[in-house]
Amino acid sequence: MPAGSGSASRSNAASRRMPDAFFVLDTRSLGRRPGTMRELRRTVTTKDRIGLDLIAIPAGSEVELDLMLQAVSEGVLVTGTVSGETAGECTRCLEPFTAEIELNLTELFAYPDSATEQTTEDDEVHRLVDDTIDLEPVIIDAIGLELPLQPLCSPDCPGLCSECGVRMAIAGSDHGHEILDPRWAGLAKFATESPGSGSPDSGAADKDD
Repeated sequence: MPAGSGSASRSNAASRRMPDAFFVLDTRSLGRRPGTMRELRRTVTTKDRIGLDLIAIPAGSEVELDLMLQAVSEGVLVTGTVSGETAGECTRCLEPFTAEIELNLTELFAYPDSATEQTTEDDEVHRLVDDTIDLEPVIIDAIGLELPLQPLCSPDCPGLCSECGVRMAIAGSDHGHEILDPRWAGLAKFATESPGSGSPDSGAADKDD
């Protein structure tokens, strides 16, 4: 379930007290004559975080709505784009990053007395309430589906070094570690602890002298 959806009911209730603010759209000026259209552009400051655990639109961010409202026989068809800036944590290198998200919306909101409203379940189609459209649940669901479950700061992020944990993006191309075969570990320790230089010729020369 998208993060932030648990608080949607609280913010929805507050928004509905304001018939044309935040993500609530007032359709009374549109009327019900099929084919009537109205453009709507609005910048909404989010009250709650919208998204997933590792990436989301933070609370207090600006979301841009660029929409077309069209009256049809069964309700109001909303089309257009919703865009904003997300903040997340890369699942490879664990660094924070920001990115832009833009959603294309096409959603029908049924009139209370329409055939669509009477023949569908509550979760099958959205409804107008008091001539208003509440886009927040639609946007929350759409963002949750659009965002990646494993976000990356870049598609080719090399991640972290498996040996020391440094970010490979800043480590340099010559970064590496000498990996000793454990079967030779004892011999290497013996060679390190042995006295002298380890050269057999030097001992022979000393004896001849």
